[in-house]
Amino acid sequence: MRQRAFTRSGFTLLELIIVIAIVGLLMGGAVMSMGALTGSKAKSSATELAGTIRLLYDSAALTGRTCRLVFELPSPKDDDTPVKYHAECAKTGLTARKDRDDELREWKEKERDREKEAKKREEDQRFKSLGGEGAPTMQELLAREKQRVEDSAKYDAYSNEEIAERALPDAVRVTVWTRHQRDAVKSGTAYMYFFPQGFTERAQIGISQGNNVWTLTVQSLTGKVAVVPEELEVPKS
Repeated sequence: MRQRAFTRSGFTLLELIIVIAIVGLLMGGAVMSMGALTGSKAKSSATELAGTIRLLYDSAALTGRTCRLVFELPSPKDDDTPVKYHAECAKTGLTARKDRDDELREWKEKERDREKEAKKREEDQRFKSLGGEGAPTMQELLAREKQRVEDSAKYDAYSNEEIAERALPDAVRVTVWTRHQRDAVKSGTAYMYFFPQGFTERAQIGISQGNNVWTLTVQSLTGKVAVVPEELEVPKS
């Protein structure tokens, strides 16, 4: 009488272990790929921003105008709003110094001197006109001078297509520190200034996505930008 062959169904314990190990390797590879993708976005954003900083540094030096990068930073908890930045330049060279605080004080002193001169011109004109019509009043002269100063200090959007407004990927976050700040700005509006004659602010910009962080360090005298693949502490001074 012929015996019926025994047919085994299912997996042995060893086979199950092998299958689980293979699945684990595949999942690990997928996680590593996602991490590499996240890091590539942060690195790409850092590289692009470094090029923008260098280009704006050169533009300020060549045009003799004060320029700045304007960062629009959403709240760290806001994952739906992207980080944006754009460039703009003043109509005139507001300052040619790296220390804009000293220059601002000097500018205010000059403004007071101009107001005194405007007042004196108005008084001289009044005496010459002997009360005739058409002579500007002191208030009008001061208003004109104030408007002239304000117009020269206004910033216009930068027209170079190479520095058009940028919106970073949604998950990318940015922090901005300059030498005039104690702490890095993490939300709201942040500025980085570029001055004529080849000066900029010493700055440190962090770009992160997930656990991947890149830090841009900007030298004030040369405008040189270094991209470091790690998070750096904000300088104490």
